[in-house]
Amino acid sequence: MEKTKIAVIGLGGIAQLVHLPNLTKIENIEVTAVAEVNKNRLNTIADKFNIKERYKDHVELLEKADAGTILIATPTSTHKEVAIACLKAGKDILIEKPLARTYQEAKQIYDAAKKYKRKIMVGMNLRFRPDAMILKSILNAGEIGEPFYIKCGWLRRQSSSQKWFTKKEESGGGVIIDLAILLLDLALWTLDFPNVESVVTQNYFQNTKTVEDTSISFLKCGNSSCISMESSWSLSLDKDSFYFDVYGTKGSASLNPFHVYKKIEEHIVDLTPSQSENAVSLFKKSYTNELKSFFGAISGLTPVFSSAEESLERMKVIDAMYKSSSLKKEIKI
Repeated sequence: MEKTKIAVIGLGGIAQLVHLPNLTKIENIEVTAVAEVNKNRLNTIADKFNIKERYKDHVELLEKADAGTILIATPTSTHKEVAIACLKAGKDILIEKPLARTYQEAKQIYDAAKKYKRKIMVGMNLRFRPDAMILKSILNAGEIGEPFYIKCGWLRRQSSSQKWFTKKEESGGGVIIDLAILLLDLALWTLDFPNVESVVTQNYFQNTKTVEDTSISFLKCGNSSCISMESSWSLSLDKDSFYFDVYGTKGSASLNPFHVYKKIEEHIVDLTPSQSENAVSLFKKSYTNELKSFFGAISGLTPVFSSAEESLERMKVIDAMYKSSSLKKEIKI
């Protein structure tokens, strides 16, 4: 079988530590080219992964490389420019979250994909966790009834130490863009994408200046479900914490640890399937599953999961979260 050729634009931490190691392990996939504005990083990473074609920026790569598929892992402020250039060049793209800094930027990328008839997948890896996919199938089977409340949170150290990461004009935001956007995507996917009707958000700036390092939100959805969500780089804890709890009319389910409980008459029955994988393994597998899903989509074998269209709705909610915190009031969407 002929290998699918992919190029990677942007060689920061997520590309170095996650995407390139995973891409080299997927059968029938070949990383043929990379682009990075930092020359030393470009050569060091290209040498490490034995990639011969290396370019100073995305413009040069698109002019000279023959890869039909692009993975974009550049700073968020460059996403619009790089993504639209790739789409115009006839490339299908997988772009790291967030799709853009704002809804308006994301809409321009989405419109370009429609115009040039290309596929976009946005890197929302949490829904590709093996335990999250099992939880989704359990909910679809109606085991815990109709889900109506999700309580979730992710409290951990800052994901990147690069300077752009905590500059609002470059990153688009702080812990909301880093962690909460993934929780939001997972929650809405779990609930089958209800319309978000309103949001209340409070942001805190404990150790940062232009971006939030702690964020707490409450979202009301059109199907009478609601979502409570917290994310932080700065809360004082002895270890990182990730939790995702779903409450339904007939039971509950949770991730990390994975549990399923169903109410049968007056008894609570444990329906948790046996699972031996630890949290680190599940998180790592989410990225591998995400890549495999992307290649299945560009091959026409499966639909695009985590599409640009879905991401537009996420960005609409994210914009409302920032507006709510700024104005200190509930925002209707």
